[in-house]
Amino acid sequence: MRNVSLVFRREFAAYFATPLAYIFIVIFLALAGILTFRLGGFLGREQADLVPFFEFHPWLYLFLVPALSMRLWAEERRLGTIELFLTLPISMTEAVVGKYLAAWAFTATAVALTFPMWLTVNYLGNPDNGVILASYVGSLLMAGAYLSIGSMISAMTKNQVIAFVVTTSACFILTLAGSPTVLEFFSNWAPSNVVEAIGNFGFLPHFQSIQRGVIDLRDLIFFGSVIIVALIANAIIVDWRKAF
Repeated sequence: MRNVSLVFRREFAAYFATPLAYIFIVIFLALAGILTFRLGGFLGREQADLVPFFEFHPWLYLFLVPALSMRLWAEERRLGTIELFLTLPISMTEAVVGKYLAAWAFTATAVALTFPMWLTVNYLGNPDNGVILASYVGSLLMAGAYLSIGSMISAMTKNQVIAFVVTTSACFILTLAGSPTVLEFFSNWAPSNVVEAIGNFGFLPHFQSIQRGVIDLRDLIFFGSVIIVALIANAIIVDWRKAF
């Protein structure tokens, strides 16, 4: 854990050493507010909850998280610093986990800065704060899953634009996999067990389940499995490509 902590601190500090961190946070907070109040009709609903706020999180993450994850390994490879980084007395697993946790902690910082929304809804009414807390947990889990996929794809290339496009496409497919429209399309010709499997791989149903205030073990296992599998693949890809 000491080595993971060292990598974590190095990477987390690197975000705030450039304007990238501040740009990301400002864009995230601005878009979250605009979507919540304008498209979500937060005030017009006259309901004390943050449903309009959280329902846009998957789509915010769909574009902002790939922009964050695309530099994790692609930038190291492009600048040629990956060789130096991997000569440090740390294992491949420690390097991958440290980088990933730094990116996840940075994302959590951006999400935590939306706390005025929580204060606002408590000022305007009497919301179920347990549901809101569960929604924050689900949001961070989904962001973590997106980041793990983005980190894995970033390790495949030195081109950040390619990493961004491929990550966005992959996350878009996984996000819509469990939507009623997609399931209805497959249900017209595919076997029921295939349709069920596609639905289980969708991010939205699992996030929406947590958003209702129910933290189901199956949803935690789903997001945890995506993160672990993607990070294992990330470590394998980095180890395989370090000779290229």
